[in-house]
Amino acid sequence: MSFPKMLRVRQTFDGPRVDDIPGTVRAELSKLNLGAKVQAGETIAITAGSRGIANIAVITRAIVDYCHSIGGKPFIVPAMGSHGGGTAEGQAAILAGYGITEASMGCPVRASMETVVVDSLAQGVPVHFDKLASEADHVIVAGRVKPHTGFVGEIESGLHKMMLIGLGKHEGAKIYHRAIMDYSWMEIVEAVAGAVLKKCKVLCGVGVVENAYDETALIEAVRPEEFGARERMLLQLARQWMPRLPFKKVDLLIVDEIGKNISGSGMDTNVVGRKYNDHRATERDEYKVKTIFVRGLTHETHGNACGIGMCELTNQRTVDAVDRKITAINAITGGHCPIAMIPIAFETDREVLEQALTTVGLVAPENARIVQIPNTLHLKEVLVSEVHRAEIEARPDLEIIEGPCEMAFDAGNNLHPVLAH
Repeated sequence: MSFPKMLRVRQTFDGPRVDDIPGTVRAELSKLNLGAKVQAGETIAITAGSRGIANIAVITRAIVDYCHSIGGKPFIVPAMGSHGGGTAEGQAAILAGYGITEASMGCPVRASMETVVVDSLAQGVPVHFDKLASEADHVIVAGRVKPHTGFVGEIESGLHKMMLIGLGKHEGAKIYHRAIMDYSWMEIVEAVAGAVLKKCKVLCGVGVVENAYDETALIEAVRPEEFGARERMLLQLARQWMPRLPFKKVDLLIVDEIGKNISGSGMDTNVVGRKYNDHRATERDEYKVKTIFVRGLTHETHGNACGIGMCELTNQRTVDAVDRKITAINAITGGHCPIAMIPIAFETDREVLEQALTTVGLVAPENARIVQIPNTLHLKEVLVSEVHRAEIEARPDLEIIEGPCEMAFDAGNNLHPVLAH
């Protein structure tokens, strides 16, 4: 089969960047005058999640340092639902992989899967909260605000979700995802957040928004009573600044790697256009991709292959890298079993491509609209088929930096990644 020649393209995205992260964290927290609320020696639990947040260790250390400066005794709690195999050891290991350890943070990291039930919603849902955090004098909820890959609303992924899923641990995550099947996402998230804010001594929030280059674009400290209003505004900015595919319509999308450090769903459904249907773009999706080929898992995902079920095709080495148990726990907890289903696999990438290009309609393989990306988080440089040249040359946000070149395969007939590791 003849494959199209490929162009290496650089995308230009709009979006600010925070250069002095520790200084910005300190300035934001100082605006809230938290020293008037924290007595010397009081404990402060600080959340740390499992997503691959840019500069997460620097941001978390800055929060810890500020807490020390006002006389508090901070400690860090993993706030990541069922991730890490649903174990305290697994969650602590994820944080360590991000550079968050007792040594690097200058305070304890206390991991436990134990929760306490602090309230019960009108819907009959118990409100779970991390037991260690519940025993602290104060809690700081820190997290990235961004469009969620499945939940739809004025609030999606951010401070509210950290209180709901993150601090709810495995037990909370299970019951909340079940509740969302019977009630709306907004109904449950606002009810749980309201209970947590009322019962759990939340001192403040630290919301982080990133730009399309996987850089910290904004850090904002938020008073508990302003969580709802500010998170709505931050979500709008996050939508505006997030990375995107270079083209709205794609025949074949090749994704070099997926993983939990890239997105909660392995690959961001907002990017690939499968937020409302795992295998087909809907009228509500901005991007429309016919076929997706996933080439591998990130090292940081530790075999959690949630998201693999959204692609049509993969290779055997990716299937072999899947930790079925960890993946199943995460998918079942999230109430979305299809996201863990194993797609059709072939031994080599060349074989996958030959089959994939028969699934995109009547277009000849050499004329197919193909885009190859490193993952859905890093989209500054991508490879695209030569058929896109005219559109690229007409757009100021796209620049051809190499090519056209033949698709590059190694000795094992597997594609070279977009970015060399």
